[in-house]
Amino acid sequence: MTPFSDHPLRYALANELHARPFPVVSVPSTAVFLAIKRPVDAAARDRESDLAHLVALLDRYGVAHPPPGATHYSGQIGRHSLKWEQHTEFVTYTAIVVGNGSRAFDPADFDVFPAEWLGQAPGQRITSITLRICPYDSDQAIETALDDWFVPESLAVARVLDDAAVVAGDFRIDPAGHMRFAVFAAPDTGQRRVGRVLQRLCEIETYKAMSMLGFARAQQMAGQIGEMETKLTELMVEMTDEANPAEDTLNRLLKASATLETAVARAAFRFGATGAYEAIVNQRIAALRETRFKGRQTFSDFMMRRYQPAMRTVNATQTRLSALSERAMRTGDLLRTRVDVERSAQNQALLESMDKRAALQLRLQHTVEGLSVVAISYYAVSLAGYLLYPLTAATGISKGMLTAAITLPVVALVWLLVRRIRRRIG
Repeated sequence: MTPFSDHPLRYALANELHARPFPVVSVPSTAVFLAIKRPVDAAARDRESDLAHLVALLDRYGVAHPPPGATHYSGQIGRHSLKWEQHTEFVTYTAIVVGNGSRAFDPADFDVFPAEWLGQAPGQRITSITLRICPYDSDQAIETALDDWFVPESLAVARVLDDAAVVAGDFRIDPAGHMRFAVFAAPDTGQRRVGRVLQRLCEIETYKAMSMLGFARAQQMAGQIGEMETKLTELMVEMTDEANPAEDTLNRLLKASATLETAVARAAFRFGATGAYEAIVNQRIAALRETRFKGRQTFSDFMMRRYQPAMRTVNATQTRLSALSERAMRTGDLLRTRVDVERSAQNQALLESMDKRAALQLRLQHTVEGLSVVAISYYAVSLAGYLLYPLTAATGISKGMLTAAITLPVVALVWLLVRRIRRRIG
């Protein structure tokens, strides 16, 4: 059998689906998570700097480097297992250590990432999380822990994955600067399943934070959009006022439209990314298959009350921008139509003026032709007289009589010739 020729990307694409497995997490364990993002043009950043920052961390622990161009890495750094992933706009670090400290959510848990190394990060922290994975003891013990660890007003708690675990978080930044999440795993829950729960919690928080960047952009643009709407309304009012030249109004409209399109272009990526991140947040929450714990609000409830209004604001801003752009386009079409009509009227008046000038030129031409006939006839009579003067002696006719006799025939002949030439030219 003749062997097939593989596509050069076949193995790379197939292996990509298995390149980022869920972490294997023992119970109890403590995990810390960090997401770093460039403040500007993160999608077009130099990704080699992300890899170099990872290598700098591995060198501190004397660990082998990942291959050049790697976009993900898993390995052991000291007592912690490390997972590093590179995404479109950010990179994430997850460090997991077996066991829980005596102090829940101790800021020292984050010391796995040295302060000097954090200061050299090629970007800024978009979020950081400390997670405490504990064995499921009893509902009363969980409620006591929740009251000690989280802010009750914003606490979200749910049983997940058919009672495989209870997860909790208040989505607030604690005094150490981190988000807090807790996982209480049932005794029969496997380590891989615990790892899936941990990763989904980290993804929910990370993509929530990333999508809220779109909300911040929408808030920043609210004033600018209002100004553009007012300006466009003023220009539309000017369209109905014939005292203002349409071309001047059109020029101002073009400037306003250019400003609007610039704002739309700058916001397009962020709003598009916000929609994608929002979908991931909702998918990750749905994948947890939540059920209520002791009547408390679930993650879905929290997102519906706190997160979805922000996303609706982003969608409304995007819709408002699109409607404003279409409105400016329609206004421009109307103004261009008005300008075209005015120009057509001006062209009509110009053509009428040209017709009048042509009529005047024709009348002047006829006048000039009459004078031409007289002038040419004068010279022709003079030449004919000089030619016929020798006949006066033989015939006895005076020069005056001879000149008078040839004048009318010469004038008639000249007039006929001029008329013939004009007809031939016409």
